[in-house]
Amino acid sequence: MRVLVALGGNALLRRGQRPDADLQQDNVCLAAASLAELAREHELIITHGNGPQVGILALESASDPNLTRPYPFDTLGAQTQGMIGYWMLQALQNALPGRQVIAMINQTLVSAVDPAFDDPTKFVGQVYDRAEAERLAAENGWTVKPDGPHWRRVVPSPHPQRVVETRLIRGLIRQGVVVVCAGGGGIPVIRNEKGRLQGIEAVIDKDLTGSMLAEALECDAFLVLTDVPRVMRDFGTPGQREIRHTTPHELRGLDFPAGSMGPKVEAACRFVETTGDMAAIGRLDQARQILEGTAGTIVTPGATWPLASTL
Repeated sequence: MRVLVALGGNALLRRGQRPDADLQQDNVCLAAASLAELAREHELIITHGNGPQVGILALESASDPNLTRPYPFDTLGAQTQGMIGYWMLQALQNALPGRQVIAMINQTLVSAVDPAFDDPTKFVGQVYDRAEAERLAAENGWTVKPDGPHWRRVVPSPHPQRVVETRLIRGLIRQGVVVVCAGGGGIPVIRNEKGRLQGIEAVIDKDLTGSMLAEALECDAFLVLTDVPRVMRDFGTPGQREIRHTTPHELRGLDFPAGSMGPKVEAACRFVETTGDMAAIGRLDQARQILEGTAGTIVTPGATWPLASTL
């Protein structure tokens, strides 16, 4: 099978952890061990989030007295692609001796008139209590919103249209290469009035980019791996319960938070609706079990997985 895995940023930097490099590298090594199980049997493409990491770099850039102005988010996104890509590259090479692995810098095309620029929803950076978040928002001109019991900065998250380097990624997969790509959803770019690519201030949702890229690469399965075991119906209420096997139609009838689980569900639904193949949401350390259909929330047209012709 050809499988695209989208890793959540919080799977690489867990909630409450300090954003130290050694802690993140330890988490990446754990992720690589789980992903290596898939790579030994399937063609594997990996995308990853960068919300916590890009937020840290943005804060550092904003407070650097040597800069006339902070680095824009497209540049910060490129920095996180390089940093996390390096960690992923090395960890996967160690976990898969003899296999070719590559970490790519990718651009993702968006529309300059996307309505998301008027309504920031994408969480970046670390969590704060409300008072601290509002203080930082006032000092730095941020927009902040609640993220569960905490508060975080939010930035525009336009809809991805195409990963610019899709053909190159496809060629590498055909050669048997494990590809780490489109980190953080890709570096957001537009085509300007001259038709040339140009970076723009935004953070693209990596799950929506992953869904789009999985379709373009004709993947058989799209896995969104994070730090939760399954999607929950009526989350946070006494009646909450796990969703194990479901359809896009059923999921679209439920309500999920726009800045966290909502994009994951939307990405899974779009992939299944467009391709008729399987998507799933679940824990990173259960990647193999999710693909086998024994863990996570499995989304298919008929709520049935695995198919006899697939595994």
